[in-house]
Amino acid sequence: MKITFTLFFTLLTSLNSTMAQEWLINRAEWGSTDSLVESYKHTISYITIHHGGEIYEDEKDTYEYLKNLQTWSRNDRKWIDVPYHYIIDRKGKIFEGRPLEYKGDTNTTYDPSGHALIVVLGNFEEQELLQDQITSLKVVTDFLAKEKSVTSDKIKTHKDYAETLCPGKKLTEYLNTNEWQSFLNGLENE
Repeated sequence: MKITFTLFFTLLTSLNSTMAQEWLINRAEWGSTDSLVESYKHTISYITIHHGGEIYEDEKDTYEYLKNLQTWSRNDRKWIDVPYHYIIDRKGKIFEGRPLEYKGDTNTTYDPSGHALIVVLGNFEEQELLQDQITSLKVVTDFLAKEKSVTSDKIKTHKDYAETLCPGKKLTEYLNTNEWQSFLNGLENE
């Protein structure tokens, strides 16, 4: 565990982006409140990538957005918390969402049990994917793959499990690049 963290920290400090200064903004920092349910506990076997599905302005206050998402999730959807485990904003900052030990939620038909859910904020049917978001997506995916022993063939997108446009055509295009495939192959060789 200590070696994994050391390698992970070394990777993070070598990245040239805003998120490298603070890897994870935890739940307490963004103002989360807990209301977790024992029956939602699960074990991670997959990593599933999503997009927010709505236009997300680069300068939007993500702290406020997450507090509002948590309120909406609980009050309107009757979920236990925000639906995702990790949230990546337009600046590449990584926020802790629902604790990993609790399965996420979805507005679609797949069962998210066993899935670590990562959402990249933006509507990638319309918005461009930013380099800081790509960097952060790699950091979180790498961390989860190692921490939870998830193989690259179990790292997929929302639309691999349900009829949806998520994660949007521009993020999907990136995930089909040689760069992303090389990144996934590198996970297997470490």
